[in-house]
Amino acid sequence: MRHFRISFLVTFVLMAVSGWWGYSHGGMPGLINALWITGVLGVMEVSLSFDNAVVNASVLRHWNEFWQKLFLTVGILVAVFGMRLLFPLVIVSVATGLGLVDVWTMATTTPDVYAKHLTDNHAQVAAFGGAFLLLVFLNFLFDDEKELHWLGWAEEKVNALGTESLAVLITMGAVAACVAMGPAEAKYSVLASGIVGIAVYIGVNWISGLLEEGEPDLQDDEEEGAAPAKSGNGDLVKTVARGSIGGFLYLEVLDASFSFDGVIGAFAITNDVVIIMLGLAIGAMFVRSMTVYLVHKGTLDEFVYLEHGAHYAIGILALIMLASVKYHIPEWFTGLSGVAFILVSLWSSLRYRKRHAAQA
Repeated sequence: MRHFRISFLVTFVLMAVSGWWGYSHGGMPGLINALWITGVLGVMEVSLSFDNAVVNASVLRHWNEFWQKLFLTVGILVAVFGMRLLFPLVIVSVATGLGLVDVWTMATTTPDVYAKHLTDNHAQVAAFGGAFLLLVFLNFLFDDEKELHWLGWAEEKVNALGTESLAVLITMGAVAACVAMGPAEAKYSVLASGIVGIAVYIGVNWISGLLEEGEPDLQDDEEEGAAPAKSGNGDLVKTVARGSIGGFLYLEVLDASFSFDGVIGAFAITNDVVIIMLGLAIGAMFVRSMTVYLVHKGTLDEFVYLEHGAHYAIGILALIMLASVKYHIPEWFTGLSGVAFILVSLWSSLRYRKRHAAQA
């Protein structure tokens, strides 16, 4: 439980703030309602983000203790205040032409208007997040250094044919389909958002490559005759693994892609932007602690297909986000599809362990 001590402490503090906020706006009934909704939002965030925690752990397990602590401290501040509060405010600010202070006033005084502006720009954000997450999934699928293939020969064959360039090409095609489905008045903005999502992924990969060139560990490996890493998602993960600003950017953009749907879904429960931020902050904190727990317990090494399941869940989420430009897809379906892949990958991992234990 030591991995979750900070999370429980933060939860206690944020629940106290939530209770005070509810009491100051509605007395005792407001306090009870605020605490209930904050708790529900926290649980919802955790349940929808477990695949995010697994992917984070696949990167974080190679980082040293300093970068892991930085991920839990500075990273959580970025995740909560940057991605779940400031990011939606910036989106509404750009859409309306208002300043951030005016948008914050709108969010706290006329939350219905704020929520409408936010949902009106869902297509653009979905195109950005969908493109980025699709590249994460495809480059994992095409990573030629993967030793295990969850789906057997089919995945192995796709893996042999795939390259990073093919991943970009497929994603561009998905964005084009997304633009064709989208509303006529938003086609250019959806296209631009999808291109930005692709550019951000490539940009983080490029930044990580620059940082890798200066790593003394790599120079030592080359002297010992180790083969240089190839480009692609496997390269990106290996590059950011040592802990760097490139790795930080990768995980935070990944979190941003996950978080916006959670913010939109939260408005179906309450329009109080403060309660939404507090509830999602609690969930985000537990997701971060869960990530470190998975790292320290060696869960990804013990359950060998768990990382595969998480990436397939990300692939499904990417397609759902792109499809949501035209179609309404309920939050429960999004959440359950990710959970299903995680559970099946755990079952496959247990079968793998039993099979190899019997052969030993």
